[in-house]
Amino acid sequence: MNASKLSSESGLSTKEKLIIETKCTCYYGILTIFGFTLLFLNIIWFMIRVTRAFRDRGVIQLINPSSPDTEAPKEFTFDAVFDEECSQRQLYDVCAAPVVQSVLEGYNGTIFAYGQTGAGKTHTMEGDGMRDELKGIIPNAIQHIFDHVSLNGGENGSRNNVQFLVRASYFEIYNEEIRDLLSDNSDSRLELRESSGSGVYVKNLKSFVVKSVPEIDKLLQDGRKNRSVGSTAMNMGSSRSHSVFTIVVEQSCDTNEIDIQSSQTSRRGMIRVGKLNLVDLAGSERQAKTGASGMRLKEATKINLSLSALGNVISALVDGKSKHVPYRDSKLTRILQDSLGGNTKTVMCANAGPADYNYDETLSTLRYANRAKNIKNKPKINEDSKDALLREYQDEILRLQTQLKSLSSEISPSSSREEMKVTDEEYKDFSNQQSEIKQNVNNDSGKTYEEHQKLQQKLKEESAKRTKMEEERKALFEKLTMLEEKVIKGGKIVDMATKQEAELRKVQQHLVAREETEKRLAREMAAQEEMNIQLEGKFDSIQEETRAKSKKLQKLWSKYQQSISEINDLQHEFQEEREDFLSTIRSLNKTLRLKELIISNFIPTEVRMNITRANDST
Repeated sequence: MNASKLSSESGLSTKEKLIIETKCTCYYGILTIFGFTLLFLNIIWFMIRVTRAFRDRGVIQLINPSSPDTEAPKEFTFDAVFDEECSQRQLYDVCAAPVVQSVLEGYNGTIFAYGQTGAGKTHTMEGDGMRDELKGIIPNAIQHIFDHVSLNGGENGSRNNVQFLVRASYFEIYNEEIRDLLSDNSDSRLELRESSGSGVYVKNLKSFVVKSVPEIDKLLQDGRKNRSVGSTAMNMGSSRSHSVFTIVVEQSCDTNEIDIQSSQTSRRGMIRVGKLNLVDLAGSERQAKTGASGMRLKEATKINLSLSALGNVISALVDGKSKHVPYRDSKLTRILQDSLGGNTKTVMCANAGPADYNYDETLSTLRYANRAKNIKNKPKINEDSKDALLREYQDEILRLQTQLKSLSSEISPSSSREEMKVTDEEYKDFSNQQSEIKQNVNNDSGKTYEEHQKLQQKLKEESAKRTKMEEERKALFEKLTMLEEKVIKGGKIVDMATKQEAELRKVQQHLVAREETEKRLAREMAAQEEMNIQLEGKFDSIQEETRAKSKKLQKLWSKYQQSISEINDLQHEFQEEREDFLSTIRSLNKTLRLKELIISNFIPTEVRMNITRANDST
């Protein structure tokens, strides 16, 4: 997403950078850059703090605890930086609300949390559902969507006959295998597919139509129970998989229902489809710190490989010279393909710890974010998508209404839905008439036996036909009611208090967006003014010129020192990663040798050969 304005009045450019937001606090933090957002969640462990956040400047400083005091701290600039005073709601309003609003306008949007293990990514995305002030991005996004549905359309809304269809799905990537968290069999493996219209999607993934906040919240809670979690030395409830909670919002404006009296329909409006991916990434791990072994080590290896593939994709996109972007190196990057350089507005929340113990991981996360902010996406509104389920439902509703009208006209002259309800009484009257006719036929001794039989047979056929038509009418009516219940009509407010709360949240989001826009513009103006002064080069005295050039020389010297420090840090980081990889390889080799020893000493040769042949055949 680009550095376009957050306010509702401003338009969006054709190319948008990724937004990065940073928060460094004793509790958690966020870091944001337009187009792509990164959130930093900070946890204090009674150690030396190495981060400082300057919200007014959008700058986060990182101090090397092992460097001399004369070394300048490293600075990273992003769209917004938050300190420990920031709440979950403030974080959502600045970081996620603009993306969710874009989804409601028909764009695709992605919000995901990145960072080391134990940094608070799940808390950022999900939060504590029991306390409103601690709700994370996902619960707030759900509330935002249904607030929009409630406040748009209907009799008192700005538009008439606005219809919405909201559906949700939830899956995870565990050890490079995709699992449906909402399926009855969550252990089943799903496959990725790609089409020209839909892009990359998960085949046979269950999607549920939802009509309210409680319904979609229940799906979220059911999926969380099936998610893979485990305990490590750094996190008691560490996520062992990448999870993706997807909400699809379809809306149709100015859609008129069929006129049953005249059997005519008016032209339907355009359907817009917005897709919101809410991604909670598993944390990057170092085996030396987590103490992982066995299955936990295997999980950590898969997690690090997928995050490394994500880093390679970001580097290739930022480089601009690379002709090949390695999306296919991981299922995670395949799924996020549209979110990275494609048709999506993306926000990345990068979580990091401010303690000196996590200095290397924090520096790596900040660098990751700094690269990601340069990615340019090309979002566009999705109108009249071929995959729009709302259009199918509307067509089916119109078809059922036509059939119901035609069938009802045969049963009764009544045609409106209110008049259809009287058919049960009419049916009783008709049955009574049939009974009287039958009695008269039996009492009429002047007719022959054959005539009696023909009249009775005709009566039975008419009665069976009437009963069958009535059953068909009831089945059609039930099916029509079920479909109409799935489609939400905009502007339906439960009560005045609910409407006022939704309007208050909407106004608050607009105010926060305007404040952030003003801060960003002020920073840009200050930077531009400073640059203009340097370019003009006009000085009133030699002393002023000397001071200006000395200041410029100090800045250049500081940049030089930072570059030297950056080279040293990269070399140190490379060495650390190399040692961590070697440690992981040694641990895996040790486990492999142990299993080979067990196989060779406790499994007979014939059984081993049968197993080998079976594996070869598959």
